Amino acid sequence: MCYDASYLTKRALDYARLRGHDPQNIADLEIQWEQIKKNLGPKFHTSGFEHPYLVGYKHEPAMQVHTFYWGLIPFWVKDGKSAQQMAHRTLNARGETIFEKPAFRSSAKNHRAVVVVDQFFEHHHHKGKTYPFLIKRKDEAPMHLAALWSEWVNKETGEVLQSASIVTTDGNQLLSKIHNNPKMKGPRMPVILEPETTETWLNPELAKKQVLELMQPYEDRALDAYPVGRLRGKNRVGNQKEVLEKVNYPELAESMNL
Repeated sequence: MCYDASYLTKRALDYARLRGHDPQNIADLEIQWEQIKKNLGPKFHTSGFEHPYLVGYKHEPAMQVHTFYWGLIPFWVKDGKSAQQMAHRTLNARGETIFEKPAFRSSAKNHRAVVVVDQFFEHHHHKGKTYPFLIKRKDEAPMHLAALWSEWVNKETGEVLQSASIVTTDGNQLLSKIHNNPKMKGPRMPVILEPETTETWLNPELAKKQVLELMQPYEDRALDAYPVGRLRGKNRVGNQKEVLEKVNYPELAESMNL
C-alpha cells in the first residue's frame, strides 16, 4: 500500500507544463504554488496516518493546484469523529473495488484526481523486522498517482474539506521484492499514470470499464528503489532531507537483489 510519500519540488508546475498550458497561466500557478509551499512546508517524508495535505489536480478547473487532506471522507459522513475514523481507513483505495465500496464508489464515478509526488516509500519485511525503501522514477520525473477525492462539510463547524485517497493496484516485480507484508494478499503499489493516461483518468466521461483498465502496475524498468533510514519508531529520521539518503542494511544482502 502507499502510506508514506515525499513531495519537495514544483512537481505540480512540471505537470502543468506537460499539459501544455500557456506561460501566463504557469506564472499564476507559480504564485499559487509558493503559497502552498509556505503553508505546507517541505515534505521529505510524510505519513498518511498524520493526514497531511497532498498536492494535485482535478478535472476542472484545469489551471489550479488543489490540496487534499490525505484520507478520503465521503460526503455522507455525519460528524467530525466519524470523519476522522473514516480517514484512517481510506488512505488508499484498492483499484479493483473502487466501484463497489461505499466510501469510494461515488468518487470513482465522478471525482477522480491526480496527486503529484516525488517518490513514495514501502516497507520490506525480513526476519521479524521492517526496512523502509524509497521508490522513485529513474528519470527523476514527478509521479502522477491516481486518486479519488470528495468534498465533505462538517455540520458542526461549517468547515468544507477536500480529501483524497491514493488508488492502488497489484505490485510489479520490483514491488514484489520489497512489499512482502505477510499480513497482506500479495504486493501492492500506487497506480502511477503517464501524461496521456493522466488525461484519460481525469476525463469525467470515462466509463467504468475504461477506469478499471487503468489499474495496471507500473513498468519495473522505469523505477528505482533503495533502502533508507527508519521512518517510524524512536529512531526515525523524521521530515529531514537525510531521510532520502540510501542506507545499507547488511542483513538484507542475501534476501534482496535490487
